[in-house]
Amino acid sequence: MARKPFAFGRNWRAFVERFLNEDRIAEAVKSLTEFCRDYDFKNRTFLDIGCGSGLFSLAACRLGASKVVSFDIDPECVRCCNLLRQREGNPANWSVMQGSILDSEFISTLGEFDCVYSWGVLHHTGNLWKAVENGSRLVANGGIMYLAIYNRADSIGFYPDGRFGPSALWVKVKRTYSRAPLAIQTLIDALVMSGLVLGYCMTLQNPIKRIRSHKELRGMSWRIDIRDWLGGYPYEYASVAEVFSFVKRLGFSLENLKSTNGLGNNEYLFRKLVPVISQGRP
Repeated sequence: MARKPFAFGRNWRAFVERFLNEDRIAEAVKSLTEFCRDYDFKNRTFLDIGCGSGLFSLAACRLGASKVVSFDIDPECVRCCNLLRQREGNPANWSVMQGSILDSEFISTLGEFDCVYSWGVLHHTGNLWKAVENGSRLVANGGIMYLAIYNRADSIGFYPDGRFGPSALWVKVKRTYSRAPLAIQTLIDALVMSGLVLGYCMTLQNPIKRIRSHKELRGMSWRIDIRDWLGGYPYEYASVAEVFSFVKRLGFSLENLKSTNGLGNNEYLFRKLVPVISQGRP
């Protein structure tokens, strides 16, 4: 049976229409600049692979990028991103399109960019390593590549982020969830959210404060992120060592890293090395 992907676009549409505001946009801008170590986006080109809601394409525009290109395989995500672009006044330097990072013919038309960004996307393509390699080809010499990829968690038990492992278990859970009718997905969402709220209360955390503070995580929404985690299929994962070793062979150095010992995303900032041209002897 062919893999049925989760309806990411429908989820992001709810985020844009119900939750996205200036406070969340400011958090997105802050998280982008902080992890990129105050990289100057002004007059730089920015590519958003798997743009989802379009929030970080918008952040790049706000930071002064000279050219922003956003693409996603999900047509609903493309519509969400276009909606944000329209709200921003249809900037001429921001273009949105539909396409797949696994489509070599498509990516050959894009050119190279100073910053290539793909947060929590490439592990949902069904071919993580090809997606990473294709993304790396779009980085200009000396440019940066910001990736977030689910961590490999092989132990059985609960992790600090509150999720239960191992990672291999979630391949089955996510596949089942993504194939379930919407009514069943909604019921599962409600059960999981209720369980989390109960857990907050049992650990003496204020659930309202905890849910509201979720926006501090890149401007995201607690409810939307839960659905994204439950339904994120196809689903792959990799250890820090696996990602570092693979990307290093592609000609990159590691500039920044934020890792987890749970099931969440490890964040990587890589820089593409400028090839050294041998001058030879005169």
